[in-house]
Amino acid sequence: MVPSYKGSYNDSLQATILAARQGRPPALVQIFEVGSQLALDSGAFQPVSGIKRVDFSDYLRPVINYYTIGGRVNSLPFNSSSPVLYYNQDLMQKAGLNPKQPPTTFAGILSACKKIEAAKLGANCFGMSLNGWFIEQWMAQQGATLLNNGNGREKRATSVNLDSPQGRKIFTFFKTLQDNKWFSYTGKLEDWDGSDAIFTNQKVVFHITSTADIGNIRDAAGKSGFKVGVGVLPIPDGSKRSGVVIGGASLWIPKAISKAQAEGALDFALYMTNTRNMADWHKLTGYYPVRQSSIALLRQQGWFSQSPLQLVAFNQLTKTVPSPATAGGLNGAAIETRRIMEEGVQKVLGGASVDSAVKETQQRVNAALSQYNSNFR
Repeated sequence: MVPSYKGSYNDSLQATILAARQGRPPALVQIFEVGSQLALDSGAFQPVSGIKRVDFSDYLRPVINYYTIGGRVNSLPFNSSSPVLYYNQDLMQKAGLNPKQPPTTFAGILSACKKIEAAKLGANCFGMSLNGWFIEQWMAQQGATLLNNGNGREKRATSVNLDSPQGRKIFTFFKTLQDNKWFSYTGKLEDWDGSDAIFTNQKVVFHITSTADIGNIRDAAGKSGFKVGVGVLPIPDGSKRSGVVIGGASLWIPKAISKAQAEGALDFALYMTNTRNMADWHKLTGYYPVRQSSIALLRQQGWFSQSPLQLVAFNQLTKTVPSPATAGGLNGAAIETRRIMEEGVQKVLGGASVDSAVKETQQRVNAALSQYNSNFR
């Protein structure tokens, strides 16, 4: 294997599709989860379950379910993540809040914000990157699919479900935060690093981002002089906690390579994701160990006792209830539609009404879906 860096997730996917069309695809490529439908539609890849017999039973169900489409495992899970709540334990205490009981709902966040404002800590209440991934998580927690047609898994999605009570709850949460000046972000969309920096520089008490950042945030918090805590993803009020929609990426194998190359690529991918490597990968990064056997090894090593921050995230994943909502939405225009949803939330943060922002976002996403789907009629 000779590695080749092609930039961002989207850049890598586009470069692979182009290379396949030119008859020189790579043997193995890492593709982010929302690129799955576009990867399938490109016709450039083959399902890993069709290359040779593989027992997928050791892979965590919430993870392998995302990449199982039409009854076939299309790619091998590798770096898998979900969102969690990070919080500054020291600032919570100063505000009279109990760090052992971080908020678990939208109402809990808003209630804590009132106390943080009254405590005049010199820090705002809450911050996070504006990313469509979080919107999908909160739709799923309300038992709602982000997209119609079984979240795009029964047949192609033609409409988003944001103009709904569930979608409005999410937009209203941001509206309430903004109206009270309790929300901080860099002003940019998908600014993961910028939002992390706001938190680690103690400019906000609460922060939501990926489990993959646990190691980096823990280390940065130590340098900044505060103790960080990790809690479950706060969810809309009245919802029954049902786990999370998986994020991250998986390993895909193109069609236009020889059978021997495909089998070799799959063998290498299986090696990358074997029991010990996934356990070590989890320790190093905070990404989930995607195998049951890796979890058993970590428990045997006493890892979760040594690193309780990771345990919260791990438990949140393993308690996921399989459903079309938690399986994740499939949509070939997902890169564009995520950005449209982020712009919708940004409009609310800029003062727009929830009603106008939701309706416009719904219309724009549906138009993007229609335009993409027109390629397959």
